[in-house]
Amino acid sequence: MSPLQALDYGLDPDRVTHTDSPLAAARRRLGGRYPIDPFGFDPHLSDLLVPVVTAVVRVDVGGGEHVPAHGPATLVSNRGFGVAEPAAVTVAVRRATGRRLRVVGASPLPFLSGLTRRLGAVSTSPRDLAGVLRAGHLVAVPLAPTWLRTGAGTPPLPLMQAMTRAPVVPVAVTPGGPLGTAIRPWRVRFGEPVVPDPGDEPGDPLAAARLAEAVRDAVADLLGRDRRPSAGTIAGEARSGRGPDRRE
Repeated sequence: MSPLQALDYGLDPDRVTHTDSPLAAARRRLGGRYPIDPFGFDPHLSDLLVPVVTAVVRVDVGGGEHVPAHGPATLVSNRGFGVAEPAAVTVAVRRATGRRLRVVGASPLPFLSGLTRRLGAVSTSPRDLAGVLRAGHLVAVPLAPTWLRTGAGTPPLPLMQAMTRAPVVPVAVTPGGPLGTAIRPWRVRFGEPVVPDPGDEPGDPLAAARLAEAVRDAVADLLGRDRRPSAGTIAGEARSGRGPDRRE
């Protein structure tokens, strides 16, 4: 066994390679044979909570091929007033690639900060975000919240300067139920990555502003596509005599 394998106890902090049985998981926790990465993430604890999260947050995934299977990337998504969207994106990424996701938004409170970091949260510091990306991980960065998730919010401009050296994947997250409710599974749609211009200087505010505009437009486009009725739906309405222009 190499020193690195001894240090991480056979667990990859980026990718799910195996899952412990309940008994093996209990023994691992009691024996302290689980790693905590430099950012405070506990991949074993995260894996133990996945069945609970997937049972509560059901997702329908589209465009999973756009999420990189290896290497760093930032996933920028819309959100409403709540914490369900990051959970939905985390489940969708795990299903599409088998990778774990870090989420910007660690609590600043002393106790909650340690707990949320254990589950993969990252602070809103550009320095921390840049460090996680340099380490080769996937990071989710939510846009500013919008009422009932009706559109793409404002990008976090201070963080955009740290995102100019890795692909940025736009993500549209919409609840399956009416009026922003999650009665049915969440719809998580990944778009084609927005690749920063290789000629841009790291931390260039103008490059960051251009990237922010491009990513926001991409998220808005995905949301618009998700809300438009499909061709099959329109054809069905035509056959049944229903349609958006029909008057009773």
